Amino acid sequence: MKAVHFGAGNIGRGFVGLLLHDAGYEVVFADVADALIAQLAEADSYSVHEVGENPATRTVDNFRAVNSGTQEAQLIEEIATADIVTTAVGPHILKFVAPAIARGIAARAAGLAPLQVMACENAINATDILRESIVQSWDEAAGSLADSAVFANTAVDRIVPNQEPGQGLDVTVETFYEWVIDRTPFGGAAPVIPGATFVDQLGPYIERKLFTVNTGHASAAYFGFEAGLEKISDAMADEDVAADVRSVLDETKQLLVSKHGFSYDEQEAYVQKILARFTNPHLPDTVNRVGRAPLRKLSRHERFIGPAAELAERGIVPEALLGAIAAALRFNDPADAEAVELGQILASSEPAAATERITGLAPDHPLFAAVCGLVEERKAEDVTAPA
Repeated sequence: MKAVHFGAGNIGRGFVGLLLHDAGYEVVFADVADALIAQLAEADSYSVHEVGENPATRTVDNFRAVNSGTQEAQLIEEIATADIVTTAVGPHILKFVAPAIARGIAARAAGLAPLQVMACENAINATDILRESIVQSWDEAAGSLADSAVFANTAVDRIVPNQEPGQGLDVTVETFYEWVIDRTPFGGAAPVIPGATFVDQLGPYIERKLFTVNTGHASAAYFGFEAGLEKISDAMADEDVAADVRSVLDETKQLLVSKHGFSYDEQEAYVQKILARFTNPHLPDTVNRVGRAPLRKLSRHERFIGPAAELAERGIVPEALLGAIAAALRFNDPADAEAVELGQILASSEPAAATERITGLAPDHPLFAAVCGLVEERKAEDVTAPA
């Protein structure tokens, strides 16, 4: 069995590639980073160091590597003979890998089982996004895409922090992980991946992860940044920050229980597990790394505005989430391009226009006025700040 995995970075090697390897697949890593591909091509194996409760070191071998930027013909051949294609490249990169996947599917020999395609990204229904881009590149002369490939959405969760210098291909990750896959597109031919969980309804699990793990993690980053703390574990050791994060997850818990039917006790147990993960002192994750890309995190259907908007639509004022949104608006890391752009938007636009541009909320939405007030406060802080 063979899997082609786009994205040979830390998540690709330390999470998706590891689980595919453990499931018995030969893994072909595809990436545009020349030095990384060269390292993989020369290596026989690498180690994944799991830190936290029940730490372990796991070895990954039986892999190859191809440069998706310069070895297109080889990449297409690999896809044409693969069983699975997965990605961990970032949602905005999916449109760039789609054409090669489309050509690889079109090159498959008659009689092969449909290629199983899963985007393992930190986004809702990322495989649908990938599929739409593949459709745009699909050559109808190759026949029906629906007969040649199966597309399944997934929800993935594993904290993979910035790595210490000198680790080479080795990756340090937390012990916890979750890879949930929608089984319905596969019919009766779902892949056997022992580390994955297959479900009939993926939506609730995607939102549970996004509105608990991602919302909580980013909240810890922004509250921690405001408190002048460096690491996520330091932030969660601060009583005030931990209380603010807990309050945010109480609000998202309220939404998830009401919307998806998770039991209160089930969701509370999940929240407790997530909070314990954030306090893991073995993960050197910084508030700046987790807080980067605030514009994406503040967009309409993401971890803050998404749940806050739904609560507002239900007549609930999401006070804790609004506090996290306010903290995100103050994130000003000059090394992060989106943080710089956020500051420029706040400085150059009136509050209502900035609110609409940053959050995607319509002015008549029940959450709009509250967020616009936070934007106005943020702009006022800049005006009164000493030169």
